[in-house]
Amino acid sequence: MTSETQVELVKRYFDAVDAENLSGLLDTLAPSCIFTVETHDVQLEGHAEISEMFIQLWADHTTILHHRFTHVPDLFSARVASRFMVQNTEHDGSVTHKSNCNFFEIVEGKFSTVRVYMTGENTLKEPQ
Repeated sequence: MTSETQVELVKRYFDAVDAENLSGLLDTLAPSCIFTVETHDVQLEGHAEISEMFIQLWADHTTILHHRFTHVPDLFSARVASRFMVQNTEHDGSVTHKSNCNFFEIVEGKFSTVRVYMTGENTLKEPQ
């Protein structure tokens, strides 16, 4: 991969999250991907657990928008750090703004780990 294709993979991931496109999202993740929310002690492993979390996230909000990105790809270690803003529109019409960072590790063209650091309330919860 090049630095550009690393960043493109990150963009595909966030585009899928914002579009509530589960198959597009899973296409960016290795089947055994480890997904953590480091600031809220959440750890998920594999497509099934990660899918449940995103399905719940989408049900809990009217819309989700990730924007104002800064990406820092590391070609040699196959990692990308991304800083960005999140705008969650709640079902009552209110809007919650967050400032987050994600750290992605890439193996064979997919994310093997996604580590999330988020401000405020945890919107990425472990499946019940």
